[in-house]
Amino acid sequence: MSLGTPLGTLTALTVTVTVVLGLYVCHLAYRGYRRNDSETMRVLAVGVLFVAVVPYAVSYAVAPLLSLTDAQTILGVTLSHTVGLAAIYRSTSST
Repeated sequence: MSLGTPLGTLTALTVTVTVVLGLYVCHLAYRGYRRNDSETMRVLAVGVLFVAVVPYAVSYAVAPLLSLTDAQTILGVTLSHTVGLAAIYRSTSST
């Protein structure tokens, strides 16, 4: 990501806002879990974390550190999304 261009700056801003909002929603769900001892809220917090935060950690931290190829990075992001969506589905379908 090149910050020297307007598109690079917009991308960096969008990534930052997505991660911050994802962490905030995850925090709220985790607080709900702690306050009400609700398994549903804990699973929702994990789902939001894997959908909104982990993909960016994979793309911008793990991939450069481990010298992952583009295909490996995309696989990591896709797996993160899949785990997150499965967790969110589980949180909405549990009784």
